[in-house]
Amino acid sequence: MIPAFPHAQPVEGLIGGLMIGIAAAIMLLGLGRIAGVSGLAARATGLADSGAPRNIAIAFIIGLPVGALITSLLSGGAPARFPSIGLLLIAGLIVGFGTRLGSGCTSGHGVCGVSRLSPRSLLATALFMGSGFATVAVLRLAGAI
Repeated sequence: MIPAFPHAQPVEGLIGGLMIGIAAAIMLLGLGRIAGVSGLAARATGLADSGAPRNIAIAFIIGLPVGALITSLLSGGAPARFPSIGLLLIAGLIVGFGTRLGSGCTSGHGVCGVSRLSPRSLLATALFMGSGFATVAVLRLAGAI
């Protein structure tokens, strides 16, 4: 246990990170494509004409929630709770807009782009992280967390 983070699960985090890295490497080495979720989602839904083969994109996108569900069931994980489905949908639309504006999402830039030392991805990831840090700071100052 880490004293400052009593609920941290470093072994589980390491295993999850390794699994994400392996999946990204398989996608890049096997198909020559970046494993960015927003690009794969756009390809799976028909919003993008280029990228990974559509059947691969669909399988990848379906595998995300199915894998999370299987892991939750096997580990007895806590159920997800959301303030409202409307708020969840609005947040999803905002994130979707941001990924199109930024030409990719945290998985594409942060995992795949940074590992390739892409300048655009290094900048995008720094902005993602900085925005997250700032949001937490503001919410803490406001007493929301």
